[in-house]
Amino acid sequence: MSSSRRHSEDLPYVHKVGVPPKQDLLKEFTDTVKETFFADDPLRPFKDQPRSRQFVLGLQSVFPILEWGRDYNLTKLRGDLIAGFTIASLCIPQDIGYAKLANLAPQYGLYTSFVPPLIYAFMGSSRDIAIGPVAVVSLLIGTMLQDVIDPTENEVEYRRLAFTATFFAGITQATLGFFRLGFLIDFLSHAAIVGFMAGAAITIALQQLKGLLGIKKFTRKTDIISVMHSVWSTVHHGWNWETIVIGLSFLAFLLLAKYIGKKNKKLFWVPAIAPLISVILSTFFVYITHAEKHGVQIVPHIRKGVNPPSLHEIYFTGGYVIKGFKIGVVVGLIALTEAIAIGRTFAAMKGYQLDGNKEMVALGTMNIVGSMTSCYVATGSFSRSAVNNMAGCRTAVSNIVMSCIVLLTLEVITPLFKYTPNAIISSIIISAVLSLIDIQAIVLIWKIDKFDFVACMGALFGVVFASVEIGLLIAISISFIKILLQVTRPRTTILGKLPRTNIYRNIYQYPEAAKVPGILIVRVDSAIYFSNSNYVKERILRWLTDEEEQLKENQLPRIQSLIVEMSPVTEIDTSGIHALEELYKNLQKREVQLNLANPGQVVIDKLHASNFANLIGQDKIFLSVADAVLSYAPKMGDL
Repeated sequence: MSSSRRHSEDLPYVHKVGVPPKQDLLKEFTDTVKETFFADDPLRPFKDQPRSRQFVLGLQSVFPILEWGRDYNLTKLRGDLIAGFTIASLCIPQDIGYAKLANLAPQYGLYTSFVPPLIYAFMGSSRDIAIGPVAVVSLLIGTMLQDVIDPTENEVEYRRLAFTATFFAGITQATLGFFRLGFLIDFLSHAAIVGFMAGAAITIALQQLKGLLGIKKFTRKTDIISVMHSVWSTVHHGWNWETIVIGLSFLAFLLLAKYIGKKNKKLFWVPAIAPLISVILSTFFVYITHAEKHGVQIVPHIRKGVNPPSLHEIYFTGGYVIKGFKIGVVVGLIALTEAIAIGRTFAAMKGYQLDGNKEMVALGTMNIVGSMTSCYVATGSFSRSAVNNMAGCRTAVSNIVMSCIVLLTLEVITPLFKYTPNAIISSIIISAVLSLIDIQAIVLIWKIDKFDFVACMGALFGVVFASVEIGLLIAISISFIKILLQVTRPRTTILGKLPRTNIYRNIYQYPEAAKVPGILIVRVDSAIYFSNSNYVKERILRWLTDEEEQLKENQLPRIQSLIVEMSPVTEIDTSGIHALEELYKNLQKREVQLNLANPGQVVIDKLHASNFANLIGQDKIFLSVADAVLSYAPKMGDL
């Protein structure tokens, strides 16, 4: 027996990389579509069911209340009643303030906490989310609408445009859910959202200085420079000391109540009812002292009665349709992002599944109906949802309870708000939005990812120093820049062999990992697309050049084999194949052999379809890096 044969027999068995069987083109296309849009397999419950059962399941899918309502009992009702009363006491004073942020009359905030929560209770899948107007959305819609129509000079046209924007916000949300395009909202990163929310909270708080200080003439701009100029320019003749005393006193009371609730979870009801108590006490104080005659500004008249129909007020023709559509899309996406984030948070806490697409349809439907019943954009409120959860809510019935109390308020109690000072509304809004500034999350972002921190700060400073729209644009832009950088500049690294193992790992992560003499092992940590294929090729060649220069300096043997570890390469396109061909040709000129290790199913299929596998040789594609090393230099396995 020859020595070469004995040598080959001594080699361990090397398993060949499996080539998947050819798949039918139509099946491949349908599988891709299914995985993209129907990853949760929503039709699974309908399989092998009779027509009558499928009809019932279809109704339950659209109206989840028909499913969980069958198991509803008095115990759950008790929890929902307590939670509903608690969040109603919180939402009523907040709604009046949030309507002010949107430049609408106070009753429109209450309208928005009456109809939309009822619609959501029947169609939503979250048990904990509390629906109504929120600070960030109110500020966003207010600033975007006033750029088109002045709310004081053209109150009716402004209101009509608000309903139009709300209608298109609902259409946007429902469309995304119906066509299962919810993944689009994930393009706004968590860091950007944290920064945007913090910036919006600061902007909202600064806007409340008008009511807190009793200033009558105030800038309509939202940037911090304009606001502070407006505040300090009126310090000698525009501030009202009675208003300041009322505002700061109750702001301190509200912050103390929040502190008590945070320190003792059992006293969650203290910060929940504090705003309503503040409204009652301040209103009574103004009434008995007639402080309104001493410059203390009070809330405008709140119209009594339920939501009037507003379908006829929505612009379906004319120049305002496009403007309403643009505003609606932006506001709708932000409202959707906030609601889905809140819903997922509480679903994860309580261990139930939240269907994001159903949520979008539910949120969209409630805003479409809301636009026809004098409501502006509603979404999930984090502060109210947190209170709802701590108050012991069991189902979405807590939203129904809240709506009923708001209805009672609209029918009976609104005249009692006649002497409510603006300062108390400003205090309530400031205390509510401060929780949107998540310092811990910002610090954590800094520790984890500096680029994420840049996105966070970019969004925050954009909102505070420019405008809400600019801050939003910066947040989206930086999120996309991060995606582009990660796609176009994927990580590549050199692998070495861990001592006494056949495992190859990053030499920078494992300094004890040893490079294999004469072999360079490079791992590509990304799919290879048209956007990064040229970079990947050039980066691998740069690794090779750097390694050869280092070997030459140390008078060591040159590199004779390059192994590309392709386990993380989940996909490759024609540009990626072309880049590999160019890499192969370049290596041939350098007399370096190209080897591939562990390409996945999709990748190996395309390597064979493009004939690249035959170009480099079937025997140059290995199941693992260890196999590739052993095939080239069997003695290396003993290191």
